[in-house]
Amino acid sequence: MGATRPRRKHRTALVLLTVLGILAVVSASTAYYLAQRVVAPIERIDNVFAGLEDRPPRPTQGAAADAVNILLLGTDRRSDEPTTGDSARAAAFIPGAQRTDAMLLLHVDADRRGASIVSLPRDSWVTVPGHGEDKINAAFSYGGPSLAVATVEELTGVRVDHLAVIDWDGIRALTDELGGVTVTVPETVHDSARDVTWTAGEHRLDGDAALTYVRQRYGLPGGDLDRASRQQNLLRALMVDTLDRVRDSGPWTISELLRVITRHLSVDAEWSTKDMTRLFWSLRGLDEAGVTFMTVPVAGLGREGAQSVVHLDHAAGRRLWDAVRRDRVASWVRAHPDAPLGDTVR
Repeated sequence: MGATRPRRKHRTALVLLTVLGILAVVSASTAYYLAQRVVAPIERIDNVFAGLEDRPPRPTQGAAADAVNILLLGTDRRSDEPTTGDSARAAAFIPGAQRTDAMLLLHVDADRRGASIVSLPRDSWVTVPGHGEDKINAAFSYGGPSLAVATVEELTGVRVDHLAVIDWDGIRALTDELGGVTVTVPETVHDSARDVTWTAGEHRLDGDAALTYVRQRYGLPGGDLDRASRQQNLLRALMVDTLDRVRDSGPWTISELLRVITRHLSVDAEWSTKDMTRLFWSLRGLDEAGVTFMTVPVAGLGREGAQSVVHLDHAAGRRLWDAVRRDRVASWVRAHPDAPLGDTVR
């Protein structure tokens, strides 16, 4: 397992989608130019896909051949120094030192008119290759980015094309640098783990408050499921707020904003600047209306020994993942209108 080189930048779930969305509102020529300027310095992670066996095949024909699947990870490493981004001073992965607090699969449609983000709750009870049944967030702890990819591919049958990771320091700093984000809490809830009460109403969050918001589980009726919804809600709010601010901005303002965003990202070393630029440019027609957030189908909450876990609905999940593989997520969503993240998030 290769180490992350402590230079360039770091990333997670909607951070990438925010970048893609911003580029979507810029002219094609400007977007291409800005992408070239911005993505070149991103922090790279070596050997993410090296040694992985029995991987799902990559579609080579039909519409699905042009779709892109990106695994987005948020890690919970307890470190006194950042582990990702251009300010990283500590290793991104040490066996047993951290799990993933957020795991999402971003599917970019082949026609670039839509994208979907499927959240995999961190307590999902799955098969971790080489380690048997465990929570999905244990995969990163056991084997880092490579095992996280292998675990998701075994669960979904979806070929992961690229990986992006961000730690909580990165989320905090990114939120602050973007000027904060606004979320709405529908009813007052208390987080007993952090002794924080969220009153009903609108909240403007700085980086620290954003972390408190997305990490709450206790006091929410759905526990880990509600936490996953909050993570999606924060990412959605970051994207919408950012797009609203740049729609009337000039290219230089957008360029600086993109530099802020990418400062906190890390991606697999196989994702070349050329390919990333092409993807950014191809998404110039995408806006927030074309992005769907959802959680993998869940059967319910339960226990495995002493652990509280999330049991997935594997039959429903197989249908969703089949839609992802065939690049027919929009059709699946139309058949499951309650699946996408709603306007109200606990």
